[in-house]
Amino acid sequence: MKPVLRTFVAVFMFAGIFAGCLAILLLVILMVRFPPLILVVVLACWIYRKVRIPDHL
Repeated sequence: MKPVLRTFVAVFMFAGIFAGCLAILLLVILMVRFPPLILVVVLACWIYRKVRIPDHL
């Protein structure tokens, strides 16, 4: 039973890593194809950083 569970977990880990890499690759392709998306991504990262890190520290 343990080898079956390990195989099941390994398949889900592989699928998750593969999906993440595919999402990053598609985002890069879209940013190269549509340059304004680079500005949108940079702006989103900047806003996220401002919200996450308080100014009083």
